[in-house]
Amino acid sequence: MDDAAVARRSIGLLDLTDLAADADAAGAAALCDRAATAAVAAVCVWPAFVEQCATRLAGTGVLVATVVNFPAGTDPADRVAAVTASALAAGADEIDVVLPYPAWLGGDTEAAVDVLTVVRQEAVGRTMKVIIESGALPGPSSIDRAALLAIECGADFVKTSTGKTPISATPEAAELILEAISVSGRPVGFKASGGIRTVGDARTYLELADAIMGDGWATPATFRFGASSLLDALESALAGAPPPDPDRP
Repeated sequence: MDDAAVARRSIGLLDLTDLAADADAAGAAALCDRAATAAVAAVCVWPAFVEQCATRLAGTGVLVATVVNFPAGTDPADRVAAVTASALAAGADEIDVVLPYPAWLGGDTEAAVDVLTVVRQEAVGRTMKVIIESGALPGPSSIDRAALLAIECGADFVKTSTGKTPISATPEAAELILEAISVSGRPVGFKASGGIRTVGDARTYLELADAIMGDGWATPATFRFGASSLLDALESALAGAPPPDPDRP
């Protein structure tokens, strides 16, 4: 695929994201307007901005995603359930929940399952994306097991990362997650998130999905990019313009 072809495929797969610590209502409004103009899959914002975004995006076809148990993965299950319920009532279409990976890595599988279970119960009929924080897991086996646990707990998507740790999405982790989805035999999607900034990055993940899941599998229902600056690069590729500096703030 040339850059323009990658861009055409990728824009509709993008969860345009603002999870900065200083995110505000004005930024959320601008994010929504840009998302609607570009016709991305969704915006992903803090729970405080869900109602605003749902109202602003009504009728555009752009979904509203939010995050819970984010980013550390250490909130108790009852708090996660309450935040999830509130976000859904405010208009969220999708919930991106962090697997309680610190507890899980410490051997407390029950705590991890409890959090994913309460989100799944609250989000009946809505999309649940489980963030396994692959860059914080100690190796391939743990990434595979975390992905399979997420799938067993009802994930609609398995997502690589919060974007808040030193290592975010990597092709190696993506391959392991996609293979776990493939062997599960379940209709589960994949979301690559964190550090995806260039057309080349997007191409890498799309080619992995094509190779493992088959040509045509990657649609907004099964594949997402979580990013804030990737849209700049994709739009530049479509316009035939030089790519933006991927290291700019």
